[in-house]
Amino acid sequence: MSLSPAFLDELRARTPLSAVIGRRVKLSRSGRQWKGCCPFHGEKTPSFYVYDDHYHCFGCGAHGDAVSFVMQSQGAGFVEAVEQLASEAGMEVPKPTPAAAEAERRRLDLHAVLEAAAARFRKRLFLPEGARALAYLRGRGLSDDTIARFGLGWSGEGRGALTAELAREDVPPDMLVQAGLVTDNGDGRPPRELFFNRVIFPIRDRRGRTISFGGRILGDGQPKYLNGPETALFSKRRTLFGLDAAREPARHGAIVLAVEGYMDVIALHQAGFGGAVAPLGTALTEEQLEEMWRLSPAPVLCFDGDAAGGRAAARAAELALPFLTPERTLRLAALPPGEDPDTLVRRGGNDAFQAVLNAARPLADALFDLLRETGGDTTPEQRAGLRAKLDEAAGRIRDKGLAAEYRRALLERFYARRASSFTRRNGGKPPPRALGVPRPVPGEQTATAERCRTLLAILLRHPNLLHDVEEALGSVELPPPLALLRGEILHWSTSAEALDSDDLITHLTQVGLAAEVEQALSAVTFPLPACALPEAQPAEAEAGWWHIFGLMHRGRLEEEVVAASRDFASRPDDAAQRRLIALCTARDALRRGEQGLEGE
Repeated sequence: MSLSPAFLDELRARTPLSAVIGRRVKLSRSGRQWKGCCPFHGEKTPSFYVYDDHYHCFGCGAHGDAVSFVMQSQGAGFVEAVEQLASEAGMEVPKPTPAAAEAERRRLDLHAVLEAAAARFRKRLFLPEGARALAYLRGRGLSDDTIARFGLGWSGEGRGALTAELAREDVPPDMLVQAGLVTDNGDGRPPRELFFNRVIFPIRDRRGRTISFGGRILGDGQPKYLNGPETALFSKRRTLFGLDAAREPARHGAIVLAVEGYMDVIALHQAGFGGAVAPLGTALTEEQLEEMWRLSPAPVLCFDGDAAGGRAAARAAELALPFLTPERTLRLAALPPGEDPDTLVRRGGNDAFQAVLNAARPLADALFDLLRETGGDTTPEQRAGLRAKLDEAAGRIRDKGLAAEYRRALLERFYARRASSFTRRNGGKPPPRALGVPRPVPGEQTATAERCRTLLAILLRHPNLLHDVEEALGSVELPPPLALLRGEILHWSTSAEALDSDDLITHLTQVGLAAEVEQALSAVTFPLPACALPEAQPAEAEAGWWHIFGLMHRGRLEEEVVAASRDFASRPDDAAQRRLIALCTARDALRRGEQGLEGE
């Protein structure tokens, strides 16, 4: 059974090789690739590597693609392996009919026609008639080596020359139409060449075969850039300009990144950023994302730093969400306003563009800001709308575990901003120090003892926090006098009619713990922080308690933040919101490096 190369290429493109092999081989990440122990010979040290489009064992030499692996690992024949993979990819294996054979022959003929046209465009660029186009490319900073590597050319200033040249090689007019080189209006007039007075950019598939052309007009005229039409070989939504050139650099560690246009890709490759690709004048598509993920688990999308770039980034993020997995994501980078990659590299050098890549943000971080910027978050209505958008965005991720992590991360950012806003509304600027905790003291042992005392002092003055912090309080290792005090406080809270500070202190005094209360509330040796004073606001007291607790058990504080985010998502009442705000405030103070024993 003979199958067309086009069908097999499509099958390979739709079949993640690591997923096919991962069903039989335990794979782990090794840079941009996967590795594992070879299934074809016994080994204890992994020497079997899986790339985006092939596998190779450096031990026994086994090598091939997805079809080869199914054949070698299952003892299947070629047709059986193809049928199995096609079924998994949702494709139908074409029947071997005379019509199918003729269609494939014509496809091969179209490749030959396009290669012949590309050769003529390249030749014209270096003839006298192409002098203006060559000067334009060199003026954009391209070297002759780069011009040759990307096969750039010149169409000629008028129509008809290409048709005449190819006619001398017996290429019929209908083949030129099918190749997208000429247009047939269907009105009886002769077909007209599509490209004239344009610098020519060959568009190639991932294997480097020319499948269409793009052209930039010189002088006045519209459109400025023109792509060939959809053909049997060329689909805009499935094609990335520069993909063939990016594959090898990506395999050797180059960052895979999507930029806007032909010249951006070419200039970046010349500057050493060999993983650059670009969509073809349209917004990024699902198929193009899949192509980039075949090269890298975390490609970078590089957008202009203006409002239009922000909208493009938001569209790309929205498109990508359903297809994210723990193994593949995106990063987003913003260019300086008024710059594109081509101009940035020429004016600022490689370091300027490298700085843009270094500043690329994980999708989860960028997504929050993109959604917030579309609707704001200053009014209750805007905040409610933003929260709904965050929930909806996380819900679009099909991987349930990853969706839950995104929801937690997005809500943490949401309530951290709410906490910051709450602080500003209740006392002006956020406090520059760690929630009013005492001055530094010598010795970690003394600092720990002082933090233990402060935790209980806050609860003595603000016992309404007990139910929220009870479990965390029970995990703190306290010295005997304070441990005794803690036990009685927790016992009292189970039967108290109201969690009132005066009632609590009266009870403790009556049961013989007056000295322990005095020790906890004493300000003789070390003044208590503002969050432990009776006049502290409830939110300040709770955030202060969690901050001090986090200094002693940072990992546990992070767990509390996650749990509070989850609780609020399922039960968004005022109490759950206050607890989440307090935890985020404490967590952010720790991340800023506030140590909890700073001066007032």
